[in-house]
Amino acid sequence: MRRATQWRRAFGMLLALVLCVAGLGTVGVSSAQAAQVSEVQGKTFKVATDTTFAPFEFRDSSGQMVGIDMDLLHAIAKDQGFNVQIQSLGFNAALQAMSSGQADGVIAGMTITDERKAIYDFSDSYFQSGVQMAIAKNNDAIKGYEDLKGKTVVAKTGAEGEMFAKKNAAKYGYTVKSVDQSATMYEMVKSGNADAVVDDYPVLAYGIQQGNGLKTVTPKVPGGDYGFAVNKGQNADLLKAFNAGLANLKKSGEYDKILAKYLGEDSSVKPATADSTAKKSFIDLAKDAFPALMTGLKNTMLITAISFVIALVLGIVLGLVRVSPNKPLSWVARVYVAVFRGTPILVWAFFFYFGIPQIIGHSINIWVAGALTLSLNAGAYLVEIVRGAIESVNHGQMEGARSLGLSYNQAMRKVILPQAVKIGTPAIINQLVIMLKDSSLLLAIGFGELLYQAQQIYAANFRVTETLLMVGVIYFVAITLLTWLANIVDRRMNKR
Repeated sequence: MRRATQWRRAFGMLLALVLCVAGLGTVGVSSAQAAQVSEVQGKTFKVATDTTFAPFEFRDSSGQMVGIDMDLLHAIAKDQGFNVQIQSLGFNAALQAMSSGQADGVIAGMTITDERKAIYDFSDSYFQSGVQMAIAKNNDAIKGYEDLKGKTVVAKTGAEGEMFAKKNAAKYGYTVKSVDQSATMYEMVKSGNADAVVDDYPVLAYGIQQGNGLKTVTPKVPGGDYGFAVNKGQNADLLKAFNAGLANLKKSGEYDKILAKYLGEDSSVKPATADSTAKKSFIDLAKDAFPALMTGLKNTMLITAISFVIALVLGIVLGLVRVSPNKPLSWVARVYVAVFRGTPILVWAFFFYFGIPQIIGHSINIWVAGALTLSLNAGAYLVEIVRGAIESVNHGQMEGARSLGLSYNQAMRKVILPQAVKIGTPAIINQLVIMLKDSSLLLAIGFGELLYQAQQIYAANFRVTETLLMVGVIYFVAITLLTWLANIVDRRMNKR
């Protein structure tokens, strides 16, 4: 009995020792896992991307950003316990956003090169790419690179296809044109403005499958690796987490599933020579696009209204200053007008959204940047409209008012301005219409206005002409209604 008790005690001690060791091992694993994610756990990172690089990033019919890059990024974020905010800007704008501190990283089918490694830190490769050449599917004259002498080849700015095209331009005797969007390149080839396009092979093949009207005529040329990028020496924790998450996805098989979802079961895209999907009718296309286009229209109208109010206040105040006897103040207004009328609106859009954050060390909301861009630009024109309207009033009106004992300010308020309002209102309404159309330029910084939404749609379905036709109709209706309402207000205000 005593011996049995001793055996039970020994067995209990052994069991306790085993459990303790197991517990320590478990704690050690948990600690390692915690250490792996502790530096990014719960954090939110802004990641900039392209807008038109299907199948790596594009918007589906519901307006969500999807694609290989997007699915990988979200899966890695989930695996590593951090959150991401996607900024769909376009490739060049995405890099500028990261450089200016508006984004923490960029994932946009970005090829890792020695030149880029001098500026950015890259993750491990998450995709090995390559380039192919494609031509219009009704073109039987071009069989390969040897047939390109004297012709025009289009490529995407900053992409691997552009580097390949420029490298071989002298060898084959063709001219290279660079544009910012894949859909634009394909339209140039279809319309005859370019003879061929050189692009990343998955993007080309996906576009052909979607019915972009092209066919490939050369085999894939192995290319570089795609990587996730951050600024040099910054966001090392994010980069480390991305690499760890990518390794986990590859180990679990989820990485292969994501590639297969967009590229087929063999994770590759075979060269295509004809459209492999039936085209939707225009009505079906319009139905699919309607929600996104209405969102864009809402944003367009709202940013125009906000900017117009600010611009009108600026125009009235500085317009009065412009004609005032106070010379120093008049010169301030004159300089403002000269600066904003003498520089392109896109320069200011990039300056307010990418430049100012680098100066103040803090990011700027895209709505704020958009409103500043439109209002300050339009305000400069409204200053001149107000000045012109005031100076159009007969000078004898001011002299008569002053001779009746009114001060300069009283004469302006009671005599000159009421007449100037009637004179200047039509030009002010015209400036409002111009602002509505100018808002489309904000797509360059990723503002979700009407044309930006259209860009997202045709980036995925490559139905450029039909989509832009819908946008044109929407703009025409919106501007016609806006002009009609503004004219009603004008007639009632001025009792015409």
